[in-house]
Amino acid sequence: MKLKVCGITQLEQLIQLDSLGINYGGLIFYDQSLRWIDNKLKAGEVKSLPLTMEKVGVFVNAEESYIMEQVENFGLDLVQLHGDETPGFCNQISSKVTVIKVFRITQTNEQNIDWMVKPYEEYCDYYLFDTNRKNSYGGTGEKFDWKILNENKINKPFFLSGGIGLGDVEKLKTFEHPFFYGVDVNSRVEITVGIKDIKSIHEMSDQLLFK
Repeated sequence: MKLKVCGITQLEQLIQLDSLGINYGGLIFYDQSLRWIDNKLKAGEVKSLPLTMEKVGVFVNAEESYIMEQVENFGLDLVQLHGDETPGFCNQISSKVTVIKVFRITQTNEQNIDWMVKPYEEYCDYYLFDTNRKNSYGGTGEKFDWKILNENKINKPFFLSGGIGLGDVEKLKTFEHPFFYGVDVNSRVEITVGIKDIKSIHEMSDQLLFK
C-alpha cells in the first residue's frame, strides 16, 4: 500500500515527508484551492531536490500547455487530473507523463463505477476516488462509503481519498479490493491549511506499514 500526501506548500515539508519514506507528494496547481502553491514553492528549488518521493502535480481543467510547462518546471513525475477532463484529453497527457485520473463519488453513489471509469481505462495509469461535493474539486475533508468500490471490479490500481486521517487506520486495514493501491491524505493531516502535521503522518505511515 502506498501513501500520497497532497496539498504540500512548503519546501521544508517536502524534504521532511521524503525522509519519512512517503511515496507521493502532491502539489496543487489550481488557483481556487487554498493549497495552491503559487508564491509558496519555487519551481527551481522543487525541481532540484534529490527526492525519492515522486512529485504529483494536481490540475483541474487546465490547458495541456500549462500542465506540461509545470511538469518541466517543477520536475513532476505524475499528473493528477482532478477536473472534468475528457478521455481524449487524458490520452494526450498520458502519452507524455504518468496520469492519475480522479473520479468524485457521492455519499450514496448510485452510478456504476465500472461504467464511469471505462472510457478512461486506456488513457490513464491510476484512478483516484474522492468525495463528491457540489462546486468542489477535492479537499472537502469528507468521506464517501468505501463499500461502494467493492461493488465494482475496477481493474486499475486506485488511490482512496476523501477525509482520511490517522483515525481511519483500523478501517483502512480492513478495506480490501484487489486493485486498492494507495491512500491519499490532505486536510485531515494538517495543523492548518497547507501545513502538514508531520508527526501524525509519520504515525499513520508506521501503523499502516506503507512501502
